[in-house]
Amino acid sequence: MMTTTLTFHKYQGTGNDFVLLDDRQHQFDETNHRLVRHLCDRRRGIGADGLILLRHRAGYDFEMVYFNADGHLGSMCGNGSRCIVAFAHHLGLIQAAARFLAADGVHEAHLDADGTVHLRMQDVLGQQEIDEMGIFVDTGSPHLVQFLPPSTLAELNVFAEGRAIRNNEKFREKGTNVNFVESPAVAGQPWQVRTYERGVEDETLSCGTGVTAVALAASRRGATSPVQLRTPGGDLQVAFESRPDGSFTQIYLSGPAIRVFGGQIDV
Repeated sequence: MMTTTLTFHKYQGTGNDFVLLDDRQHQFDETNHRLVRHLCDRRRGIGADGLILLRHRAGYDFEMVYFNADGHLGSMCGNGSRCIVAFAHHLGLIQAAARFLAADGVHEAHLDADGTVHLRMQDVLGQQEIDEMGIFVDTGSPHLVQFLPPSTLAELNVFAEGRAIRNNEKFREKGTNVNFVESPAVAGQPWQVRTYERGVEDETLSCGTGVTAVALAASRRGATSPVQLRTPGGDLQVAFESRPDGSFTQIYLSGPAIRVFGGQIDV
């Protein structure tokens, strides 16, 4: 059987990790779901929460094509976007700023000297949906935000609780990501967040679109921009401007994006 050697790069943003491929020549077959699953497999492949292709796109610095670990094309990924910006800088495609195309449209980002990547998210328009389950916010990917009583988040079975909500009757067709949140005990401390991600179908150490949704939902509970958030994988910040109609604009997700290693794999 013929094999192909892929050169890859592994990045992580607060523990949310990705395999990145320089696919400017458009050689990767995005219909090969089995290969994506294999590359993301933590026992038989490289291991990651998702796979990202960096592609040439006229009029932009690059295009980001994101796959969930289940092998299928995904929606917007905030931490993945920050990682691909760092990757583009590593490749010499950008300097301190980027304008790129993702699944939900055009994004801008800039890098600080310390490696922090500030990613502008799409505006969130209109009132967010609220019901007995929590607050639903679409930040390029769908997210349900549940606020928990104090001192309960650490012991929560995020896999079981998140999986049940992700597959319930309301969300079953497309599913949703689920964020469980604990408010800070003291003003100025970070909001604690744990996330069940669809596509990964498990808890991840961090979710960029998730903490963005949490920050916007937390503004209903008195949080002011910029909001500090703590995930199991590390700390992130979300800044925004709110409008009287319940919309949000000038939304920026900020945090580290780190190259872990690179290599080659035969597939």
